[in-house]
Amino acid sequence: MADNEITYWSVILLLGLIVILAVVALLSLLVYYVKLIDKRVAAVRDTLDAVTENTEHAALIPQTADRVDAVLAEGLQHHLFLGRAALATAPSPTGPAPAGGST
Repeated sequence: MADNEITYWSVILLLGLIVILAVVALLSLLVYYVKLIDKRVAAVRDTLDAVTENTEHAALIPQTADRVDAVLAEGLQHHLFLGRAALATAPSPTGPAPAGGST
């Protein structure tokens, strides 16, 4: 072979090697990014599953609210009763209450 043919094939082989290395590098990056995306999608899926589990019993919220309202109403009744009882048994600042029961 002539020197110019050897140079030609050397350049072609070197360019081929550079192209192969570039393809390997780009495919390696692609594989890395696909794995990264897969991990992040799995994290989002797990978060959505956790949200689903947290809101699974959301139907119980109205029932709980009704029961809390009932407890608050009962507490208000106790508060009013105890307030009246405390006023009835508290000593008067002007002296004892008259025996007739009216003030």
